[in-house]
Amino acid sequence: MSITARTVLFDELGGPGVLRVEPVELPAPGPGEVLVKVEALGLNRAEAMLRSGTYFYLPPLPGSRNGYEAAGEVTAVGPEVTAFAPGDLVLSAANFNLGSHGVYGDHVLLPETSLVPRPAGTDAVDAAAVWLTYTTAYGALVERARLAAGDHVLITGASSGVGTAAIQVARRAGAIPIATTRTEGKRRALLDLGAEHVIVTEREDVTEEALRVTGGRGAGIVLDAIGGPYLRELGAATATDGTLISYGWLAERPTELPMQWPLTVHGYSNFVLTGSAEGRRRAGHYIASGLADGTLRPVIGEVFDGLDRIVDAHRLMESNAHTGKIVVRI
Repeated sequence: MSITARTVLFDELGGPGVLRVEPVELPAPGPGEVLVKVEALGLNRAEAMLRSGTYFYLPPLPGSRNGYEAAGEVTAVGPEVTAFAPGDLVLSAANFNLGSHGVYGDHVLLPETSLVPRPAGTDAVDAAAVWLTYTTAYGALVERARLAAGDHVLITGASSGVGTAAIQVARRAGAIPIATTRTEGKRRALLDLGAEHVIVTEREDVTEEALRVTGGRGAGIVLDAIGGPYLRELGAATATDGTLISYGWLAERPTELPMQWPLTVHGYSNFVLTGSAEGRRRAGHYIASGLADGTLRPVIGEVFDGLDRIVDAHRLMESNAHTGKIVVRI
């Protein structure tokens, strides 16, 4: 039986105001598909970039969907689905095309392979804030960079959802997180979240400060959300034979490679981790165990109530005034 879902769509590229809520007819789940009643959405910078036309692929217009992260409950499953049943609490795995499978809606139809179990004991708001932030930080730092105790980790854009998660992932490994933020107003919050040092980029030089706090060595691992010409500058803040991981494009300008060789520069895509069943299993175990022992605690910047607040939520995301994750509760 089909249902009518309230769904966020957009017909043109632009600011938050292009987003609109419309009724969309969803068919009964087909083979390998699962219907989920959405309880909360977690916003990500990629969604603002897709909406504005600056993501690494363009949305299918008109009528593009959007949204990577949702927490909800399975209400129906199609033939051949074996991993989930009605009543199961789940998260979207953020391993799909935003324009066609985006989860901004009160119900969403997804492939079975695009869902993971919700960590036990986690409410919908916290659950909507954990998957993409922690899998990105875990995949980039632990699986790719081989994070170890004692490593200095320089985290740019550290007040973001991934940035705050990366601070916790570094602390959990016994590493030393160094956070960067543009303004002084977020220094105290980042220190309280576990950053060992905070560099305020509007008045401090990242390279000078990174070298100072590491005794002249530089950071063994750099996790960068900004890209563009800034990536070249970060090379000087990286230790000899260190690892610089670029996972974001906030600069929206061509990325320039640093020349401080030897240096490993890696363009990280989370699809490498979440695109396989084994990767999702490892990431899910890491998140669940961290939530259970308290070393991982999702940072919620603000919660908006109702799908009709999606434009306000996007406006806050673009203002950069928040710390942590923005969540829309359905």
